[in-house]
Amino acid sequence: MEKLVERAVVEALGDGGSEAIRLYVAAGTERMTPLFMGLRASTPGRESDLDFYAESVRDLWYADRPLADAAERVRLLEQFPELQPNEEGITDVVDTYAFFAVLTLRYALLAHGSGSADDAVSCGHAALTAMGMLDQNVAGASLLAEEQRLQSLSLSSDGAGLWDASVTAGRERFRAVLGRLPRQSCF
Repeated sequence: MEKLVERAVVEALGDGGSEAIRLYVAAGTERMTPLFMGLRASTPGRESDLDFYAESVRDLWYADRPLADAAERVRLLEQFPELQPNEEGITDVVDTYAFFAVLTLRYALLAHGSGSADDAVSCGHAALTAMGMLDQNVAGASLLAEEQRLQSLSLSSDGAGLWDASVTAGRERFRAVLGRLPRQSCF
């Protein structure tokens, strides 16, 4: 499978060390967070999943040290419905983008715990895939290009302003997904 992550980003992840990898995956996951949190907020029985997701994203921002419990968090995340096999597959808008948000977090946790550039690239690839799909379905959208720009920024930055840019981008993504939903939908 060809990765969507730009070659320069892949090389920077390989050369940047564990802290650069952790900052990259924290920022990427932050940008995907509104998709999971917003799309699953009104789903009965998912309160603990929402809390777990939010706590994990918060903890990813501690880029100066790996998460000691990253493997356990991955194990718990893999029990989320979004990552369970389904004979029908993922067919609706809400489930599609919630899946990509959970997948991004999964790879981010793996990368954060291990310092693996390959897991970080997979995290970035999941986010880029989701944004590419969204671009195809929203007229005039350029979310893929914005994700590529922010991925590069996260490796050329000390983190200043990166969190704000990631939060803003995440909100824009959520608004774009909401715009694809039927008006009467309550998720």
